[in-house]
Amino acid sequence: MPRYIIERELPGAGNLSHDELRAISQKSCSVLDELGPKIQWVDSYVTENKIYCIYNAPNKEIIEEHAKRGGFPANRIEEVKNMINPVTAE
Repeated sequence: MPRYIIERELPGAGNLSHDELRAISQKSCSVLDELGPKIQWVDSYVTENKIYCIYNAPNKEIIEEHAKRGGFPANRIEEVKNMINPVTAE
């Protein structure tokens, strides 16, 4: 299944409390349950003003639907074409 990186612009994201992040996570999981097993949330990375999420999904449209139903921004959705890491250099 394709993997995507989603960039979510959220001013002040880095200042969100644990409770606020938990509420966002709970909403996301609720919407994922509605959408079924075709879409999977892998990880998210919170920076000062953005959240970057990794999802496995069959297409961008289901990610856009997740964002719409959850009320989250999905400012940019990019399919991962390949991965590299320090082992790639060997």
